[in-house]
Amino acid sequence: MIEYARPDLVDALGPALQRGQEHLRGLQAPEGWWKGELRTNVTMDAEDLLLRQFLGILRSDELDESARWIRSQQRTDGTWATFHGGPGELSTTIEAYAALRLAGDDPDAGHMHSAREFILSSGGIEASRVFTRIWLALFGEWSWDEVPAMPPELVLLPSWVPLNIYDWACWARQTIVPITIVWAQRPVRPLPFSLSELRTGVRPTPSTKGATATAFNALDRVLKAYERSPAHPGRRLAMRRGAEWIIARQEADGGWGGIQPPWVYSILALHLLGYPLDHPVLVAAINGLEGFLVREQTSVGPVRRLEACQSPVWDTCLAVIALVDSGAEPHDSAVTRAGDWLIGEEITVTGDWAVRRPHLAPSGWAFEFANDRYPDVDDTAEVILALRHLTAALPASGAAMERATRWTVGMQSRDGGWASFDADNTRRLIEKLPFCDFGAVIDPPSADVTAHVLEMLAHRGLAHTAPARRGLQWLLNAQEPDGSWFGRWGANYVYGTGAVVPALIAAGITADAPPIRRAVRWLEEHQNTDGGWGEDLRSYADPAWHGHGTSTASQTAWALLALLATDANTTAVDRGVAWLIETQRPDGGWDEELYTGTGFPGDFYINYAMYRLVFPLSALGRYMAARKTPT
Repeated sequence: MIEYARPDLVDALGPALQRGQEHLRGLQAPEGWWKGELRTNVTMDAEDLLLRQFLGILRSDELDESARWIRSQQRTDGTWATFHGGPGELSTTIEAYAALRLAGDDPDAGHMHSAREFILSSGGIEASRVFTRIWLALFGEWSWDEVPAMPPELVLLPSWVPLNIYDWACWARQTIVPITIVWAQRPVRPLPFSLSELRTGVRPTPSTKGATATAFNALDRVLKAYERSPAHPGRRLAMRRGAEWIIARQEADGGWGGIQPPWVYSILALHLLGYPLDHPVLVAAINGLEGFLVREQTSVGPVRRLEACQSPVWDTCLAVIALVDSGAEPHDSAVTRAGDWLIGEEITVTGDWAVRRPHLAPSGWAFEFANDRYPDVDDTAEVILALRHLTAALPASGAAMERATRWTVGMQSRDGGWASFDADNTRRLIEKLPFCDFGAVIDPPSADVTAHVLEMLAHRGLAHTAPARRGLQWLLNAQEPDGSWFGRWGANYVYGTGAVVPALIAAGITADAPPIRRAVRWLEEHQNTDGGWGEDLRSYADPAWHGHGTSTASQTAWALLALLATDANTTAVDRGVAWLIETQRPDGGWDEELYTGTGFPGDFYINYAMYRLVFPLSALGRYMAARKTPT
């Protein structure tokens, strides 16, 4: 048990926990859930404007408010980044520039000139990612002939054939199916201006790295030649099957998968197939986007921005854990209201995961309000970890946890690990397609998800079972040589290590075991001089950033949760706790402009508004519970 090396922390800890709890309680919705804003980058806003322009429904007030937001996010060097404090990013800057041209910004204005200079110096439109070039092709600013081939016949491939749609991760699958329809339709609706000033005139060169890339480049040429031929056997069936697939997966909120990319591309695909904008499917889809908009008054006037996703289930289960960790009783009204809401969100229908697990009974929880087709293992494990505290207060939680545990165990991949949405989604052939130049396109097991499942199984008394032992071995095999673990869904090695260490301890690995000692040493070596921990998102691309970055509340909490699980009686723990207490705001929260959430490593990042509150509360609460007052 921990003995305070800093007696002054004893007096400060109680008030800090009280302030944090009060702040968290004040954010709870009457229905019992929590939901913090999920902030990404301005491509969401630019593409929303371009979508509405393409559909002919863009209103001037929407354009003005989104343009204000996009301008406000431009950096002094003229660029837009994918995360706060990150480097300028070419495709993001191109899409922001296009949106501001749509809003009437003069291309010779200073902010536009500096953006254009960056774009041209970085290779221009020709060097942008495929998704950006698809948006430009919709308006005739890029040739469809230069977009990698994605024929709609893909949807007809059976699930055992390589490159079938179920080889793609669920987020990619839901995006690719409508994109194939858009690609085949090859629409062009010109903008009232040209973006020719963003071209360098240098043609993009296809990848020639390896025989597989060469083969796929050749396949791309063959498919484009086929597209130019007058006959397309199976095309009509593929388009109909694609439309049916898309419509069958529309959720109650009008969207697809609860995330922006499949949502907007599904709207485009159905519209291009002839569905009128007043068709119930498209009415629900377009109206549903309204629920993902954030509007606020700023110093430059009203702004409007679009969330790429929403995270109420994730936020709520983490909030319950934080309240219990920080001293709330299981019968606390905030906790039980949240538990009731979570129980009601259990998924009872079969989704795409059943393609690989056809005999598994449905259960689990999704990330969002409405995403019944895609429950995810990570949310499910954390919801069970939250509900386990409430079995006396909420008897219905027991049966829900039992069903969800069976589903989670059934989603274990053959190698012993767990992925987020599918089992055995590991065929890497797809990654070689010329189309796949952005984001993760498969969903293999990851250390953070596997750790959350193992921790859940251990707390359910199942650490001795074969699935748990296989998961434990997977984690031990995945440890990096330096003692850390990679973080797939959070930044980065601090997140992965912060998840794995508590899971291993819960599963019976002792604190003096070599894997734990190496992990503790790595965390202590990467503590900042101010006492906190931080890791820049550039660590996904540059090893020099591994474990290094400005201290943040969420990352400091992740490191502390790992160290506290080992009963580490160290100065590092005290310094980390002191940093959290000293940086807490008077209202009980913490500031955190830096992004610590990961969508696609290396490409897409997230700032979760709740992370800066729930994880520090859990860390401080566990520190309080673990302490032993000296006599």
